[in-house]
Parts: sequence; structure tokens; C-alpha cells
Amino acid sequence: MYIGHRREDGEIQPLRDHLTGVAQRAEQFAQAFGAGGHAGRTGLLHDIGKYAPDVQRRMADPEHVPKVNHTSAGAIAARDLRDLYAAFAIAGHHGGLSDPGGRGSTPADGTLQGKLKYRPQDYSAWKREIRPDPSAAAPGWIGMDALAGSFYTRMLFSCLVDADFLDTEAFMRGPRQPCGESMSTLLEKLDAYVAPWFPAKSELNARRCNILNRCRQMGEGPKGLYTLTVPTGGGKTVSSLAFALRHAAEHGCDRVIYVVPYTSIIEQNAAKFAEILGEDNVLEHHSGVEYEEGDLDDAAARQAIRKRLATENWDAPVVVTTAVQFFESLYAASTSKCRKLHSIANSVIVLDEAQMMPLDYLRPCVYAIAELVRHYGATAVLCTATQPALDDLFRDCAPELRITEIMEQPQALYEFFRRVTYRQEGVMDEDALLQALAQEKQVLCVVNTKKRAQALWDGLPREGRFHLSTLMTPGDRKAVIRTVRDRLARGLTCRVVSTSLIEAGVDVDFPAVWREEAGLDSILQAAGRCNREGRRSRAQSVVHVFGTQGRMPQQFVKPLQAMRYALEEESEMDSLRAIELYSRYLIRSKGEFIDRKGILPDCEAFNFRTAAEHFRLIETDTVPVYIPTPDNGALIGALCDGSYTGRTIRRLQQDSVNVYREDAQKLMGAGRVQQTADGFLILADAGSYDPEKGLCLCDTPGMEIFV
Repeated sequence: MYIGHRREDGEIQPLRDHLTGVAQRAEQFAQAFGAGGHAGRTGLLHDIGKYAPDVQRRMADPEHVPKVNHTSAGAIAARDLRDLYAAFAIAGHHGGLSDPGGRGSTPADGTLQGKLKYRPQDYSAWKREIRPDPSAAAPGWIGMDALAGSFYTRMLFSCLVDADFLDTEAFMRGPRQPCGESMSTLLEKLDAYVAPWFPAKSELNARRCNILNRCRQMGEGPKGLYTLTVPTGGGKTVSSLAFALRHAAEHGCDRVIYVVPYTSIIEQNAAKFAEILGEDNVLEHHSGVEYEEGDLDDAAARQAIRKRLATENWDAPVVVTTAVQFFESLYAASTSKCRKLHSIANSVIVLDEAQMMPLDYLRPCVYAIAELVRHYGATAVLCTATQPALDDLFRDCAPELRITEIMEQPQALYEFFRRVTYRQEGVMDEDALLQALAQEKQVLCVVNTKKRAQALWDGLPREGRFHLSTLMTPGDRKAVIRTVRDRLARGLTCRVVSTSLIEAGVDVDFPAVWREEAGLDSILQAAGRCNREGRRSRAQSVVHVFGTQGRMPQQFVKPLQAMRYALEEESEMDSLRAIELYSRYLIRSKGEFIDRKGILPDCEAFNFRTAAEHFRLIETDTVPVYIPTPDNGALIGALCDGSYTGRTIRRLQQDSVNVYREDAQKLMGAGRVQQTADGFLILADAGSYDPEKGLCLCDTPGMEIFV
């Protein structure tokens, strides 16, 4: 008997059982995109290198026999079947997808050609135990399209590595417990939650209910690419969930995936979804979430374990994740990041705040969405109040795709939901701005730099002043937002100075907003924090747009140019036409730089490793500085003495501030930050961090950093 795996108790999984188990799982995963047979054959071949004598000796005595390459054999067998996609997937099922390499490649260079040159011992015994179907092939729709073939290879790779992990895990520790309920059950829960909203008690709520009903109705439509264009305050969160669940139930989709730009929005949305659908049905997956484990007799601990495992492959009914996690996974090469990709097939993908897809990577992001809709059974919804003009890009990627707007008359919606008046204030110095803010009892001021936000906060009257920026820890930002909401509701003095992090989806309602000049989408998002519930007249709710003295950060120059161009053509700042003009100008101004790193050409060349290294939505070279608090002393101590674990670092994320590496060096040079033996940065000067103001950089030269 050939050994596939050996448990600590000595129990053996026969290799043939492992191969057939992986094949069955991979086939099941790939059914959603018509590649079940091909994925099954790939699963059968993936570990045939384990039939080699040296590998079997290693399996029998892992403590004394060194590791042996067992992945090249399956890749060679796939190559002999002229199956390039399976060869890439099998060769990378432990170390990740590689670049193709060339004639000069060697087994040591990590490329596919190098791995195919490896010569294992005789492993021909596999032919006596398994019978791969020689006719199994990749889907015909790939044809000669190299870009489609590259995308398919990642999806095939995902099916293989997840099947391999799950089969091995089931033998070693037992099968996983299922996570969550059916889509039809979740739809019933949503319907029960919104039932008290009808009949609506006000005209505003009547419009929101109309939006909700329209989304439920359109959810019965065919799979495809949709836009949901609803102004701020229209109830997009629950309405988009209604569309997604109705659509998923109608078409037998496996899950709903929410993709949002900021963790603050994720936490807010995930909490709302859990309230509606139940905690078991909602998986929150981002760097700031930690699923605590505990006593297995405790229901909460068992739920946490299920969710932690589900983050590996998104095996949950509703997944809420970041745009970084979503898009970087789609262009990743590692097994851990790619493992979840097959779960995106046959799902409903809601891209919340879709206008925030980064321009430098816009073409590869749009291509990925189009490919998932065209060939992988997914439905995508671009959901935002400031819909980007992406029709030309989608037409380039997939001419046959039709974009369907869910709302019948979005322009009429925007006219109804106009709740503010915009006022251009011109250039203002800091003293004039502070004087204007001090005259308001409740006001939000959004500026472009963290340094300016801190300086303005310093100048405000002390009573009821608040500051928000990423120079504060995530934990302190959450506490401030809770306090701000409470003071607004009670009518207490509340003056907030924030960077743009408050604009996207943070549910607050101010009577007045001041916004430093930026892109039109940023200004409209800031305006969404003013008179959000329509309790005041439009004339009483003013959004003041002001300029500042000095050099504007480079990242705001083109958005500001685009806004000025749009307002030359359309006087109403919050009209759909102004938003479209702004978006088209901005995309056109980038030209070919909407794929600045050449991700798609790399993919066409099957340079998986290179594309993964280049695709980084957040490119800033930042490092975390951990802030000691009265509650995290043991965790900070673990960083210092080297006894930390991955869980230690994840827990401390709520008590950290990311700064540029260059600025971290300056902080260390000033003695305000110390570095541990393992390279962790810990704040040493307690006076340099204020929970209300964040990390103080003002007395360190050259440290004006931007959001």
C-alpha cells in the first residue's frame, strides 16, 4: 500500500484514497464553471510523484528522511497530456503558481520549465492504481485567448489546492462542520426584518422602501453585470442585500460576497448583516478581525473556529471582505490567497463604493469582474452613489456583456434625495477656517492630510472636539465614532476634524460639513454625512467647499482638475451628469496607466509570480507601530521577548498605527519608537500618542503624510 498521509497515531491514508478524494472535491468545485472533469483529472494527477520510492520512504519515516520534490511528476504527466493549465496548477500546489521560465530554466529557479526538468525516481506505479480520463479538457470557451487561459489556471489551481487541503484535513482532524444556512432561509430572515418598514411612516422612508422593493424585484432577473446607483441616504446597504439574496435564491448561487474599500465599513456592514441574518451566516474577513478560540464546549468558541476555518476558502453564505483582499487574491500566486478563488464562482458579488477601485489598477479589476460574470457563473453589482463610468472599459474586456441599472429612474432619485446646498468658499487660511468651525455647534470638517487634521483639532475649542485619521489606532477610531454618534443624537456640541476615512459609509449625520477641495466623488461622499436623515431643510444644510494655501498633494491634482472640468459643463455638483463627466475625464486622463504595472500583459504571458508581486492595491511602504495600553501589556511583552504568535500580532492590530518606513526611521532616531530584536516597532515615548489625536508627528521634520 502506498502512503498518502500518516497521522500521529500511526493511521495511514492510502495514496489512492487521497488522490480520488482530492479529484472528487476538485471536480465538485469546478462544476460551477464547466470544468468538473478537467479539475477532477488534475486532482488525480497532483500527487502521483508520491509513488516514487524516495517519497514513500519519507512518508514512512519523516523524521529521518529528507523532503523530496513530489510535485514535478504530476506536472510532467499533465505536460505529456498537453495540459498546460494543469501543469501550472500541479507544479504549484505547494509552493504557489510560478512564471513559465524558458529553455535556460533549471529545477532550482522555481519556474514551470525548471520544475518540468526535474527527474524524479520511478513513480510509474500510479498507472496501476488510478485511471485519469485522457479526454478531460479545459472548457472550450478559452480557445486561443491567453488572458482567459491565465485566469482559468488560477481558478483551476484554487480548486486543486482547496480540495487538497480539505481532504488532508478531513483525514488528519475530521471533516469540517458546515457554516451557515441556505439562501432561501436567509431571504426569509431579511423579509421578516424589513416587514415592519411597511407601510412607510414618512416620504423619505417611502422612497427607501421603493428602492428596497425595486432591488427585490430585479433580483429575479438573469445573471449578469448590474449597477445600483442610489444617492447617499437611500438605504443601499439593506437594498443591495435584498437584491443579492433574492438573486442567489433564484439562481442557486452559493454565496453573497460584499467587497468594500475600508475596514470601518466592513465592520459596520457586517454588524448590520449579522443583526439581520444571524452571526453564523456572516463571515467577516479582513486584517482587523480576530476569531477567538476557547473551550470547545462553548457554542461561541465553536462558531469562532468554524469562521476562522471559513476564512481560508470563504465557505460561508455571506462574506464581507476588503477590495484589497478580493482583487489581490484574484491576481495572487500563493496557495493561501488563491485557495478561496473557486468560491467566487457562482456567487453574487456586491462591489460597495465601486468608485473607489484604484485607477492605477482599474483595467485588471474590470477585467476580473467581467471574466467572473462571463465564464464563472457570477453576478456582479457595482453599488455606489457616485457610479464610475466603466462602460467603455467593460466593452473592451467583454463586448457581449450588457450592464443593467437596477433603479428605473436614478436621476429622479437624486433630485429627491438632494438634502444639502453646496457653497464654494474659495481659499481659506487656517485661522479663518477655525473661526468658521467654532461658530457651528455640530460640524464635520474633512481635510486631505493627516497633519492638517491634527493641526485643526489643536485649534478647536476643547468642548466637544474630535479627531479622526489613520494616525489613531483602529480601536481608538471606533471609540471616537461611537461617541460622535451619541453626541449628535443628544444634540451636544460635536466638532469633528477628519481625513477622508469618514466619507465612505460611516453612518453619521451633521447639520453642516466643510470639505477641502478634492475629487468630486470625495466631496459628494462628504456631503453624504450632512443632513443624512433629511431632518432639516436643504437651505439649512450647507456643504462648504474650500481651498487651502500652499502646495496640494499630487494625488489630489488630477481629481481636482476632473471636478473643475465637470462643473464647467454641469452646474449641479450632485447631478448624475456631473458625476459621469468627472469619472470619464479622470479615467481618460490616466490613459494606459489604468494598468500602470502591466498586470494584464504579465497574465497573458502566464507570469503568475510576477503579476502577483506587482499587483498591490496599497503600495505605500508602511510599517506598524504598536501602541502600549493598560490592557495589552502581555501582548507587547510577547513582542519584546520573542514569545509572540500570529494571534499576538493579529490582536495587536487594533492597537497599532501604520507609518511610512522612512518616517519610522525618524521616530526611532528621535528615541520615540524602539525596535525589538525581531524588528517590531513599539512606541517608547508615551507622550507621543494621544487617544484623541493619534500619533504625534508634528515635531519630527518631513513627516506630512497623506491618507
